[in-house]
Amino acid sequence: MKLNVKTINYGDATFPDVLKTENAPPVYSRIWALGDISILDSHLTGFICSQRCPGDIILKVYDLAKELRKTKIPIISGFHTPMEKECLDLLLRGKQPVVICPARSIIKMRFPKIWITAISDGRLLALSPFSEKHNRITAELSEKRNRFVSLLAKEFIVFSAPNSKTETFCNELSTSGKTVRNFFEV
Repeated sequence: MKLNVKTINYGDATFPDVLKTENAPPVYSRIWALGDISILDSHLTGFICSQRCPGDIILKVYDLAKELRKTKIPIISGFHTPMEKECLDLLLRGKQPVVICPARSIIKMRFPKIWITAISDGRLLALSPFSEKHNRITAELSEKRNRFVSLLAKEFIVFSAPNSKTETFCNELSTSGKTVRNFFEV
């Protein structure tokens, strides 16, 4: 299957309304997508998990991923941290829509077979605000990606380790009016 990453410009009909700004220059003038862009019309739930998780949190995250898979709630995440990756593997065994936002360009990205299958089934969207020159993940791109995801998700399920960058980001989400549920408090 040939993968055709689409470039979606700010003025295009398929450009997500939530990324459009009024009376100001757009934060994102172009995004790149592979898969069904209409998934963005869903009530997306963001999933964020700190890099390091205690053992009891790992078990709770697995249970949550299984429940999310059953309920078919559309999930958006970078799926970058170890637990986020594990959850993605579980979610892709289900039928619910998933949006993956890597902290890099998707233009020349290699996609695992399970992603390609989910894309062709219309239940996975790979989405990035990063041009082709951003072909490696960096801390700066990860932060920008998290801000991108925060615009697309309506609410968040998180585990943020105390005193982590994730905790700081989740606090910012809460003060911006987003619903943030930390189901995994230690």
